[in-house]
Amino acid sequence: MGLFSKVGKTRIIPLGLKIIVIFISLILLSNFATNIITLQLSQKEIISLNNTVMVEQLKELYTNSANQYQIYLYSKDKEQCMETMAKSARTGFSNPNSLAIGISQNNEVLFCAYNRETIWNHFQLEKNVIDKICVDLANGVTEGSIHFSNSNGDYFGVYKYQPDWDMFIIRAENKSDLSKNTGRIVFVISIIIIVLTGFFIVIGFILLKREFRTVRQITHDLYEMQKRRQLELIDLSEAPNDDITYLAASFNSLSSSVNNLLGTFQKFVSKDVVAKAYTEQGISLEGKQRELTMLFSDIKSFTYRTETLGNDIIDVLNVHYNKVIHSVHENAGVVGSIIGDAILAIYGTLNSDFSKSYNSIRAAWDITHVTANLRQTMVERRKEIEKIRKLTESEERVFEAVLLDVGVGIDGGKVFYGNIGSNEHMANTVIGDNVNSASRLEGLTRVYHVPVIVSEYIKEEVEKETERFMFFELDTVQVKGKTEGKKVYFPLDCSEVSYDYIERYKVFEQGLSAYYKGDWKTARKYFKECELDVTQVFMERMGLKSAPANWSGIWTMTTK
Repeated sequence: MGLFSKVGKTRIIPLGLKIIVIFISLILLSNFATNIITLQLSQKEIISLNNTVMVEQLKELYTNSANQYQIYLYSKDKEQCMETMAKSARTGFSNPNSLAIGISQNNEVLFCAYNRETIWNHFQLEKNVIDKICVDLANGVTEGSIHFSNSNGDYFGVYKYQPDWDMFIIRAENKSDLSKNTGRIVFVISIIIIVLTGFFIVIGFILLKREFRTVRQITHDLYEMQKRRQLELIDLSEAPNDDITYLAASFNSLSSSVNNLLGTFQKFVSKDVVAKAYTEQGISLEGKQRELTMLFSDIKSFTYRTETLGNDIIDVLNVHYNKVIHSVHENAGVVGSIIGDAILAIYGTLNSDFSKSYNSIRAAWDITHVTANLRQTMVERRKEIEKIRKLTESEERVFEAVLLDVGVGIDGGKVFYGNIGSNEHMANTVIGDNVNSASRLEGLTRVYHVPVIVSEYIKEEVEKETERFMFFELDTVQVKGKTEGKKVYFPLDCSEVSYDYIERYKVFEQGLSAYYKGDWKTARKYFKECELDVTQVFMERMGLKSAPANWSGIWTMTTK
C-alpha cells in the first residue's frame, strides 16, 4: 500500500506519518513559544542591564563634564569643552543609535553625541519631558530615568543634573536596537531549532519506521483484502509483542471465524449469492427477470438404486455430486438446487469469457464423463474381486446399483431469478417455463438414448460462438401442457468423436427428414443403416406401418 493510497474515494494517511507530523508540530510550537517567552523576559533583563551600564557611563560623563568645566574656566573655550565631552561619551557606545546629550533647562542642546557622528543644536527634547525633569529638579531630584522620542525612534535612558554647566546630562539607547538584537537572536535560535528538529526528525523517522513496520504490513494486507474483497490472515511471524500485534491477532481470529462462516454459507447457497452478500453486506427478498441458461441433470433408475443400496445411497450420491458440482463450478455455473438425485445448475449469473449456453454444454459433457469414469472405476474394482472369487447375487445387485448413469437437459431464455421466502427464511431460486423445459429435456435422454439434449435456443447461441459442437436434430416434440412442437438437439462434441460417428448421425438426419415427411419406409432404411441407439424409439413408433393420414411429424409427450 503506497503513501496516500485510496480505498474507494477515501484517501488513507499512514498512522506513522500522522504521529510524525503531530510530534514535529508540537515540538516546533513548544520550542518557538518557549524561546519567545524567554526572549521577552530576557529583554527586560537586558534593559535593566543597559540601564546599569548607562548609569556607570553617565557617572563618567558627569565627572568628565566637571573636569571640562575647570578647563573652561582657564581656556574660556566652551565649544571645545563640549566637543571633548561628546567624544568622551562616544567611547562608551555599543549600539548604532546610542545617544548622549547635554541640555539646559530651557531645552538648549549644549552637546549631542551619536555613535556615528556629533550633532550640534539639531536635537530638541520633547517639551513635556524637559518640563518634567525641571520640576523634579525644583523638588530636589537631580537624576532618574527618562523616555523620549526623536526622528530616529523611541529612546530610554538615564539623566543627571550637572550644576557647573547648569545642564542635564542624558545617556540613552534606542529601543529599536534592542529589538534588532532580539530579532537576530530569534533568527539564530530558529535556525538552531530547525536544524536540530530536522536532525531529530530523521532519527525519529528511522526509529518510527522500524517500530511501525508491523503497522505497515497490517495496513498493506488489509488494503489488499479490500481490493480483492476477501478476508485473509495477516502474517504476524515477525511482529513484536505489542498492542498493535494484539489488534492484528484479534483481526486474524475474526477473519478466520468469518471465513469459516462464509465457507459454510457458500456450501448451502450459490456463488453469486455469496458474492452479493459479501459485497452488499446483506441479502434481501428481491429478484428480477433475467436471460439465463438452465441445466438439469438426473440419475437414471434412481428408485431401483435406492431400494438396493438403502442408506448407502447417500454415500454414493455424495461421491457423484462431488464430481458433478465441481464440473458446474469449473464452467462458470452456480448450483440452483439439489433435489434428491437431480441437480439444477444455472449459467449466466457469473462473469465468463464464454456464453452461458456454451458453458452449460461443456459442463454437461463433463458431468457425463465423470459419471462414466466412476462407472469404469467400479468395473475395474469388480474385475479385481473376480480374480479371487465370483460376486454373490446380492453383490451383483449392488454392483448394478452403483453404476450410475445420468441424463442432462439444457434450455435457456427469460426466467425469474432471485430470492423468495420471508425475512426469517429465504431461498435463491429460478422460476419459468424454461426451467421446466430443461427438466423435460433431461427426461427425453431416456427416450432417445443420448446423454445430453438441448433446445433450439441453446443451439443458436452456441453456433454463433464456436464450431466445436455439432447439433443434430433428434425430433420435434410437443411436451405435456403445450400446444406447439419444439425441436430438440443432441450437441455432439466433435473433438471427442470419430469422423465415422459423425457420418452415422448425418445418415440419421436423412432418416429423420424422411420420417417428418411421412416416408416411413425410407426412414426405416436410413435408421437401420446408421446403427444408432437413438433410432430405437422411431422404429418402435413406426413399426411396420405407414404414416397416418394426418401426420404432422410432431411427437406428443404423454408424460412430464
